[in-house]
Amino acid sequence: MAHHKSALKRIKQNKKKCLKNKHIRSTLRTFIKRVREAVEAKDATLAKEALQAAIPVIDKAASKGIIHSSNASRNVSRLAKLVNTLG
Repeated sequence: MAHHKSALKRIKQNKKKCLKNKHIRSTLRTFIKRVREAVEAKDATLAKEALQAAIPVIDKAASKGIIHSSNASRNVSRLAKLVNTLG
């Protein structure tokens, strides 16, 4: 266990950041899942709406450093490609 005040503070800050990052990552996965489920159901309008909702969430996660910017771009690209297969 840490003995210095600064180390104790750092532990508290890391826990807070971990919880916040976990929440954002979980939300991100949920939005991506919604797009994939809409595509599986072959519902083009729902898939497009889900994609439009997912893109800002993915971009926000990347801007906060929770996922890498390349990862965000790849996710958006693959989801868009999936939605476009519906026509």
